Amino acid sequence: MATYDFVFSSLGLDDWCAEGKSNAPMSMAQLLSKSKGEETTDVSIWELPFPSMDALNKACPAFPQSRELTKGLEEGFLAVKDGLSVVLDPVTQPLSWALDGALYAMLSAPWWIIIPILMAVVFLVSKSWKLVAFVALSFSGLAFIDYYEYAMQTLAIIFVCAFLCVLLGVPIGIAMSRSDNLQRGMIPILDMLQTLPPFVYLIPLIFLFSVTESKLYGIAIILYAIVPVVRLTNLGIRLVDKDVIEAADAFGMTARQKLYKVQIPLALPNIMAGVNQTIMMSLAMVVIASLVSAPGLGVLVLRGIRNLELGVGLVSGLGIVILAVILDRVTKASLARINAAQKQ
Repeated sequence: MATYDFVFSSLGLDDWCAEGKSNAPMSMAQLLSKSKGEETTDVSIWELPFPSMDALNKACPAFPQSRELTKGLEEGFLAVKDGLSVVLDPVTQPLSWALDGALYAMLSAPWWIIIPILMAVVFLVSKSWKLVAFVALSFSGLAFIDYYEYAMQTLAIIFVCAFLCVLLGVPIGIAMSRSDNLQRGMIPILDMLQTLPPFVYLIPLIFLFSVTESKLYGIAIILYAIVPVVRLTNLGIRLVDKDVIEAADAFGMTARQKLYKVQIPLALPNIMAGVNQTIMMSLAMVVIASLVSAPGLGVLVLRGIRNLELGVGLVSGLGIVILAVILDRVTKASLARINAAQKQ
C-alpha cells in the first residue's frame, strides 16, 4: 500500500488509477529498487514524503511522473527544433563569419605584427607605458612557452563577442532607461540570464546548431556576458542629474541631442564599467565554451582536467589570468581617462 492511496480513494479515482500506467522511462534509482525487490511500505509521520509527482505516482500509476514532465519538454523542443533552426541559422550566420574571420586574422598574421598592434592599441587607450610594457612581456612569455596561438584564439573570440555585446547591449540599456515598462519587462529576463549556470546555455544550443559551427559558442558567450553592459547603461542614464536634463530642455535640445550630448557622456563611466564586466564574463565563458569546440586556452584547461595533466592545466589557467588582468587594466585605464576628462 502506497502512502497517498487515500487521496485517490477519497476522490473516487481507484478505477482510473488501476487502468492507467506511466510511460516515463524508469530512473536509475527505480531500476535499483526493482532489482532489489524493495516494496513500498507504510511510513511514519517523520518519514512522510512530500506529495510530489513521483510519490503520487506510486499510489496511482496513472498519475504522471516528474520524468514525464521533463520528457515532454524534450519532445516539445525537438518538435520545434527544425523550425527554429530554419529561422536562426541565417540570422546567426554572420556571427560565425565574424568569429572565423577574427580567428583567421589573429593566427595568420605573424607575431611581430600582432604584438606591436596590441601594444599600440593599449597605449592609445591607456596612455600608460607601464601597461604597454606589461602587455609586451605577457604576450612574449606566452609565446615563449608556445601558448601564443591559444592566447590569440581566446583574445579573438573575446574581441568579437564583447564588441557584439556592447553593440547590442548599449541600445537595449538606452531603451530601458527611456521606458519604465520596458525596464519592468527586461529585468526578469536579465535576472534569468545572469543566474542561469553557464553550462545551461549550452544545452539548447547544442541541439540547434552543429558543434563545428562557431556561432554555437559565440551565442552562449554573448547571452552570458551581455547582462552587465545592459544593466549599467540603463543605470548610468537614469542617474544623470535631473537638473542637467532640465538645463538641456531649457536650451531647446531635442531628445536625440540630449541623449548623445548630455546623457551618454555623463553616463559613460557606468557604461565603461559595464563593458569591463562584460569582457571579464566573456573570458570566463570562453573557458566553459571549450566543451563545445571553442578554441583557445580553455581547450588546454579542459585537456588538463581530462588527462590529469597538472602542468598543462595550471599554465593555461595562468595564461587566462594574464589575459584577464590585461583586459581589466586596459578598460579601467580608459575609464580613468574618461573620469579625468569629465572633471576638467
